[in-house]
Amino acid sequence: MSTLPNTLNSFWLWKEVSAKLGVSNPAYKYWKKTPNIKLNNKYVFVQKDTLPKKHEHIQEMLSDLSGHLPIKFASDQLHVNEHIFSYEKMKLFREFEYKFVEDVKFVNIKKFFRENGILIPRNSMVHLGKLKDLDLVNSSAFYRLKDDYGVVVYN
Repeated sequence: MSTLPNTLNSFWLWKEVSAKLGVSNPAYKYWKKTPNIKLNNKYVFVQKDTLPKKHEHIQEMLSDLSGHLPIKFASDQLHVNEHIFSYEKMKLFREFEYKFVEDVKFVNIKKFFRENGILIPRNSMVHLGKLKDLDLVNSSAFYRLKDDYGVVVYN
């Protein structure tokens, strides 16, 4: 199991920033005062309110990713096949809110947990899956979802 990271409340998707500014892909590497993170060695995000002064105007046009994670990263962190977020025929597909930004599909994990009353303390590990695949221990919290799915939060 791995811990569920904070959502992207404080970040912009670099792909969107570079597209709107018309700058080259690796430009963020040269912006020393603009912290960035990389998820799954694929998605780069730059911290909000740290863009160089000449590019600050773009922030009004960028997509707010608060509560969201890219579906591939979310599926890895929740230990579930990403098909759950990709196909309408999956039982839990409609339980999530989605957003597309520059051809990257994001899922609103924060809203899903809040709506289902799932509390995730800091540094906890989370596992979403079919009931038969979940391991329960004394220090875990179990939340039953639709049909035969559940969430286990390991403290």
